[in-house]
Amino acid sequence: MHEHSSTNAATPSAGHWLHRSLAKQFGRPTGFVGRLAGWSMAHRPSNRQRNRWTVDLLRLRPGERVLEIGFGPGLALGRAAEQVGASGHVVGVDPSEIMVGHAGRRNRVAVAEGRMTLHVGHVERLPEFDAGFDAIMAVNTIGFWSEPTARLEELRQRLRPAGRLAITVQPRSPGATAATSQRVCLELEERFKVAGFTKVSSHTLALSPPAVCVIGQIM
Repeated sequence: MHEHSSTNAATPSAGHWLHRSLAKQFGRPTGFVGRLAGWSMAHRPSNRQRNRWTVDLLRLRPGERVLEIGFGPGLALGRAAEQVGASGHVVGVDPSEIMVGHAGRRNRVAVAEGRMTLHVGHVERLPEFDAGFDAIMAVNTIGFWSEPTARLEELRQRLRPAGRLAITVQPRSPGATAATSQRVCLELEERFKVAGFTKVSSHTLALSPPAVCVIGQIM
């Protein structure tokens, strides 16, 4: 009886397996579990808040060009498209074909009208774009980037004069606290400065743990 109980304790439950699989999928969702991850990202209240907040912090104006790196189900893309209007353009790059499908369906009108373009791709190997951007954003994806400071510098070079880059992070590690968010914020601020941004500001969203957004601007 004791041996049987011990074996069960060492064997992950179906729920535990699903949780771990979903966690891995947030970087590059694939297959059935990837679709579940996409559904979770689209409906989780904290995720919706983070995306809306990030877009609003950028203070987008009609006619601007916006790029999002790792757009997931396309929540921020849709809000950005609303704010830049018919004269603006929103571009998204995500490594997951599943997320491109999710975001395309969510924003089908903007895509059909040519106001939004979605690409399968990575921040390390961005597509060729026909023009620079007024604003670039990434929400809870920088943790998946290789050499994040180098990536920030590359993104800075794709900004138009007076352009701004917003990176939002809500720490998701077990036991993360407000202190964790503060450490992440300070690290991000330093990366932005090393990457050549002339004006760096930070913002906090009261979630649990808090989300932080660092915005870098160029002259």
